[in-house]
Amino acid sequence: MAPIIIIPGWRDSGPGHWQSLWAEQLPGAVRVQQDDWITPSRQAWVASITRTILMQAGPVVIAAHSLGCIATAHLPADATARIQGALLVAPADPERRGVLADFAPVPYQTLPYRSIVVASGNDPYCPVRTAGAYARAWGSEFVRLQNAGHINIESGFGAWPLGLALLQSLVGEGWVNPTPHPVSLTNLALETT
Repeated sequence: MAPIIIIPGWRDSGPGHWQSLWAEQLPGAVRVQQDDWITPSRQAWVASITRTILMQAGPVVIAAHSLGCIATAHLPADATARIQGALLVAPADPERRGVLADFAPVPYQTLPYRSIVVASGNDPYCPVRTAGAYARAWGSEFVRLQNAGHINIESGFGAWPLGLALLQSLVGEGWVNPTPHPVSLTNLALETT
């Protein structure tokens, strides 16, 4: 199974966040560490993510949140060549927040791997129209959740079974579901385009 590379966003993902839970539960998951979570530098973040990806023995699957999605879109060719798929959850809009401005402009080009963008209709950090534009430009499947906020612990997302099901669709064969009850996408209400 391809290792899962967990890429948190601005200010990291704290205890109880789905990314933190997945880092603990998923066999072989690797969490990207940044030197500065508060005043992020695109160059430093992209370099750290690239190193983490290239340290793996083979293809990887990305599970990114918020600014981690935008950093993933900025990765160089040697890193993207190693990505099998990416789950890009609640992407940030760096053009709206001064502290994230180093990540603008966001690349609007097709990603060379399968990707799924998950966004919420009421995310305070990125309008759903912008997230949809990212998905179209990146060639990603788009999953729109209703009233899910920033899809983080503050908006009630802990283990997040739907996210695991979406991640499973990117991993493919060899997936080991860490939850006691399997989740099927057919049993969940969501809007996809």
